[in-house]
Amino acid sequence: MKLLKWLSVADRFYKIYLDKQLAPFEINSSQHMFLIKICNSPGILQDSLMDMFYIHPSNIVRTIAALEKQGMITRSPNEQDKRTWKLYPTARALSVIEEIQTICKNTEALLLQGLSETEKTILTDLLMKAGKNITSELHIERKEEEFNE
Repeated sequence: MKLLKWLSVADRFYKIYLDKQLAPFEINSSQHMFLIKICNSPGILQDSLMDMFYIHPSNIVRTIAALEKQGMITRSPNEQDKRTWKLYPTARALSVIEEIQTICKNTEALLLQGLSETEKTILTDLLMKAGKNITSELHIERKEEEFNE
């Protein structure tokens, strides 16, 4: 029970902290990872985000709609399959993405503060294994490389 408690505490408070840091950019802790991925992979298919982030499709649709409304991304139909959308960063997103990535790196550093490099590696590896365990139990299949992102 101790593990579940501290996973919950870390999750809840890092999101609060990250929300405060990202507020000047008008995005939040649930949007930043989408924006970073779209900026790093212009033209990425919206459907591919489901496999990357383990998030329900309706949450992805809501997040993409919010980022589009905020002027951070644009969507265009996929020429190969009109049912899917390609996502592109706007000039606004590209102008702030480095600052957002720095905020994320600093937040991660805060979470890992006081840990040796070995401990950081071990913690990351163990959390990845835990994630694999729970997704496997729920019969959520993922490619091995998706766990390494």
